[in-house]
Amino acid sequence: MPTSNSTPTTTSRGALPLAATLLTGTVALYITLVAFGNITDFGTNQQFVRHVLAMDTTFKDEDLMWRAITTTWIQDAAYVAIIVWETVAALVLIYGTWLWFRRDDLRARRFSTYGLLMLMLLFGAGFIAIGGEWFAMWQSGDWNGLDAAIRVFVFSGIVLIVNHLPSGQARQTDT
Repeated sequence: MPTSNSTPTTTSRGALPLAATLLTGTVALYITLVAFGNITDFGTNQQFVRHVLAMDTTFKDEDLMWRAITTTWIQDAAYVAIIVWETVAALVLIYGTWLWFRRDDLRARRFSTYGLLMLMLLFGAGFIAIGGEWFAMWQSGDWNGLDAAIRVFVFSGIVLIVNHLPSGQARQTDT
């Protein structure tokens, strides 16, 4: 017969699901505020995206400048796509947080994973790889968002790892 110390009960979940709930909720709050700020103060980050894509504050190396996108409607379409992606990620993470709170750990883990991977794709592939390297954002003293992108990428990755740590819920013991 298992002892109370060897298996979790149905009433106590332990600290790991609580950590997953709180960390997922923190990332959900962050990206919600980012999306809200981009929607309500559209022009500020619109200028950021335009300058990064135009590569107008880089070293202007002629071997790289062919990559620049200077057509404003394309720049603005990219910015709107970023905002839509952020908004969907925020909604998915809010739902994942709610599922953690409701103790639906399996679905919470799935939806949290989707939302966290969406952020890692946006900030890793979008901002670090494409913005940072393809559009040489790292060369700009004024329009360089690499530090912020790395922070979000790493934070999302840590939360993703916490979400996937074994919580002991499925552990079976012999009787």
